[in-house]
Amino acid sequence: MITVKVFMRVTGEPLKRTPVVLEVDPDGTRTAAVDTDREGRARFPLEAESGKVLVSGIERYHGQFADEIPIGLWSVVESAAATAGHPGEFPSGSNAYSDMATRTLEVDGRQVVTDGEGYLVDPSDWSEAFARELAAAEGLTLTARHWAVIRFLREHYSRHGSQASVRDMVKHFRAQWGPQEGGSAALHRLFPRGGPQKQGNRLAGLLRTKGEH
Repeated sequence: MITVKVFMRVTGEPLKRTPVVLEVDPDGTRTAAVDTDREGRARFPLEAESGKVLVSGIERYHGQFADEIPIGLWSVVESAAATAGHPGEFPSGSNAYSDMATRTLEVDGRQVVTDGEGYLVDPSDWSEAFARELAAAEGLTLTARHWAVIRFLREHYSRHGSQASVRDMVKHFRAQWGPQEGGSAALHRLFPRGGPQKQGNRLAGLLRTKGEH
């Protein structure tokens, strides 16, 4: 039995209903796709020494097969060419994948590609101008408080290599703005299309994760 476990590197959260295929050495025979279960595991009842693991059609591993092969992703749309995004830096490189729904946003005279929800395909395309254009497209006029949240989100990612939770934001902004204006309800009013951890992350140029709420 070969088991592949797929999870988010930042949160450790398992990725469910994600198709996994094994390409077995030496002849490259491929198994049928197996979707991961609620624990993020796809199980293959076969014996093989080595080969490739493809997750959602993208090669994520090539080498010896162990009893369980861990596959950690920084983003649910991460491509094989994307960089990791360790503390002190932001992920970069295209996160596009086959059949990905995308759209473009004109920023300072050039076309910037996002996914269907507005998350940047390449986080290195972020700029303050992008945040303004995306906000306008989502019917939002950015104020000083919006910018404070956007900059907090980017600084948190830069320091920790992970996205800030709503709890992190509330702790920070209650200290800045008081218990009411810095509370969760007030932050969600600032970002009405998904709250600070969805709309805020989009505007901050951060990647989408299944852990958002």
